[in-house]
Amino acid sequence: QVQLVESGGGSVQSGGSLRLSCAASGLTFSRYSMGWFRQAPGKEREFVAAKWWNGGNTYYADSVRGRFTISRDNAKNTVYLQMNSLKPEDTAVYFCAADGGINSDLRLRDKYDYWGQGTQVTVSS
Repeated sequence: QVQLVESGGGSVQSGGSLRLSCAASGLTFSRYSMGWFRQAPGKEREFVAAKWWNGGNTYYADSVRGRFTISRDNAKNTVYLQMNSLKPEDTAVYFCAADGGINSDLRLRDKYDYWGQGTQVTVSS
C-alpha cells in the first residue's frame, strides 16, 4: 500500500520560510518522479515544483521560481519543498505526488499515480 505523508505546513508571516516534507512508503521511491502541487480555496490544484526520479531535471511554476526549492533524499524516501520569501498568495493546501512514468510532463496533475493528503500553508500579510 503506497502512502505519501506530507508534513511541515503551518502559519507564517509574509517573507517567512517553511520546509515541507513528504515521506513515501510502499513504493520504490528512487524510481518515481516527485511533484508538489497546491490548491487554494475555490481554485484548481496547480503545479508548484517537480523533480525527476534520478534527481536530474527540475521544474518550477513561474510564480515560485527563485523562492522555492525542491529536493529529494532517496535514502530517506523523502521529497522536500523549501519555501522562502513566502507571500499571502502562497496560502494553500500543499500536496505531494509520485509519478512512475517515463518522460512524463510533470506539470500535469493526471500524470501522477499517487497523492498525499495535503498540508496547510497559511501566509499572513
